Amino acid sequence: MAKLPRIITGLQIKIEKLVPGGQGIGAAIEASGVELEGFVGKKGFFWNVLPGEIVTKFEITKNKSKYFEAIALEVENHSTHRILPKDNVYLSTSPWQMMDYDYELAQKSELLGEIFRQAGLDSRLFETSTANNGARMFPVLTDNHDFCYRNKMEYALYWDNETERIRLAFHARGSHRKVPVEKSSIERPEIFEAAQKIVADLNSRHEEARKYQSLLLRANQKGEISGGLFENGKPHPKFMNLTDEILGEKYSYSPNGFFQINLPVYEMALQEIKKYIQTEKVLDLYAGVGTIGLSVARDKKLTLVENNKSAYKELLENCKALQEKSPLSSINATPMLANSEDALDYIEQEQTVIVDPPRAGCDKRLIERLLKVRPRTIIYLSCNPTTQARDLKILTEAYKIVGIIPYNFFPRTPHLENLAILRV
Repeated sequence: MAKLPRIITGLQIKIEKLVPGGQGIGAAIEASGVELEGFVGKKGFFWNVLPGEIVTKFEITKNKSKYFEAIALEVENHSTHRILPKDNVYLSTSPWQMMDYDYELAQKSELLGEIFRQAGLDSRLFETSTANNGARMFPVLTDNHDFCYRNKMEYALYWDNETERIRLAFHARGSHRKVPVEKSSIERPEIFEAAQKIVADLNSRHEEARKYQSLLLRANQKGEISGGLFENGKPHPKFMNLTDEILGEKYSYSPNGFFQINLPVYEMALQEIKKYIQTEKVLDLYAGVGTIGLSVARDKKLTLVENNKSAYKELLENCKALQEKSPLSSINATPMLANSEDALDYIEQEQTVIVDPPRAGCDKRLIERLLKVRPRTIIYLSCNPTTQARDLKILTEAYKIVGIIPYNFFPRTPHLENLAILRV
């Protein structure tokens, strides 16, 4: 087949459904020209589409022998759930801006059920009282703030040849091409305002965009800003720490370290987690700066394990601050610098184990140890339900799932944070 242009017309592709990952899937039934016949029957994964819509023009971002990925540029038979996006850069930052919010929540619920079904997590693995119709449908919890929620944003810098000025930008989805930002609505307004001021200062000094890798800014709940520019070829600077209050306790963290993006919804999840802590001993794995364990189990015999040195340093500071605030209380927190899979000896039977792993999920050795020791309760918070479902399927050899609670930490994106509660 001859090399195809990047922009394709002459095909009509009906979108069947949205799939885990956030794209719509469809296949071309017929092609208007010989050069497009290779697309007939080939599955396409599209951004900027909704089920039932028909794609008539699209930009290819990846073309493989059995499938292709693309961005829909023109669609017909518009869905009743399609709305006008707020931002010109929405496909880069929040590609679900083009659907109404209730539909987003419903789609996330259905996709989570589909992920669980594909992993083999059927209704027999759930406690009947909380099975919620097996693994098919889980209501997604939200605080109903679908914009201006992100407390961290990293921008690219774009050189506008026409105006000979630097502009804020994001990378176009599926490419390294930069798209200048006219308006961005998913981060806190203080962040976007601060970014614009920094760019204005660069332009006043006649700086060039190519000097900089990116601009990272973070805001706490009070709207205080920290962060700055990353220069190419130079070590990342150390920025002023921020503090935020979570469930009544203050935590310190670095702007360029790990900390939750959406604190109000995170607090909702923590309040739910706290309900299931019924043992005197609690082990918090992948602890980060300690916001889960110290928020929900500070009155228990708590061990917190973190392997990142920067996060561990902040974890120590947060433990110290909590002890100094309440010296006469029963706080008994022990931080450890280690990989979670290297702290297996700390897993005990009469214990609650909290895991909040990275997107790759839990290490195989950790899963095996949990199955061998069988701690009474496992609380599994995940930013990637696909790897979580894989891990849960293995854990159900010994455990029942007593709760599945998804949270919309990342509105207007396909991403979902999911909480699973398991008991022996």
